[in-house]
Amino acid sequence: MPDRVLIVVHQKHSTPGRVGELLEARGYALDRRCPCIEHPLPDNPRDYAAVVVFGGPMSANDCQSLDGIRHEIDFTKRVLDADVPYLGICLGGQILARALGGTVTPHPEQHVEIGYTRVEPVPGAEPLFEHSRFFFQWHREGFDVPPGAELLATGTNAFPNQAFRVGDRTYGLQFHPEITLAMIHRWNLGGGHRLHMPGAQPKRAHVKGFELFNDGIERWTNTLFDRMGIPALTAHRAEAAE
Repeated sequence: MPDRVLIVVHQKHSTPGRVGELLEARGYALDRRCPCIEHPLPDNPRDYAAVVVFGGPMSANDCQSLDGIRHEIDFTKRVLDADVPYLGICLGGQILARALGGTVTPHPEQHVEIGYTRVEPVPGAEPLFEHSRFFFQWHREGFDVPPGAELLATGTNAFPNQAFRVGDRTYGLQFHPEITLAMIHRWNLGGGHRLHMPGAQPKRAHVKGFELFNDGIERWTNTLFDRMGIPALTAHRAEAAE
């Protein structure tokens, strides 16, 4: 089994946050690429144990104007064809939706979703959300559920689709399980102008939400890795040796 995970980010200084930390704790090396600053994407997705695509300020609809987004959508289709585990977070989930033939749109009244919100699993998906139903949000666009995908969780009326799955190894999320307290401070500093938009919570609510929900979100994320087939490498190697 490959011991690397491909990390796709969208700005020069973006980090994989808690998701990256949890993957490293499982024994994986992280190969970080940023196609929007002309980092090439790999030729063969099967060289990786998984692919994780993170958020960013651009839109999945920018594929006509941004080469990086267009390359990511094309690469996502190759990841799906290769049956490599794929996790799309916020913009990454929207890119996955586009790759599957779905649409991504802003709210018609320019609402945003910023801060911790509750998501509701659809019937049958409750076990996936055993450890947390509250997650950090920071987005102004949302995805529909693309053809062939299964809706897993719903949210507010403004952005009803919060998570979907294709098969057992491909997930698209609207929310941010990777958020750390340092990232909350950084995003509020760089994107503070968005806090005045309808639907945005104040920074103090973000910090309080982190205190309340971070431990459960960590457990949720590790459980998701298990479901996707991204095991801890030490345990995987011990099983293979038996």
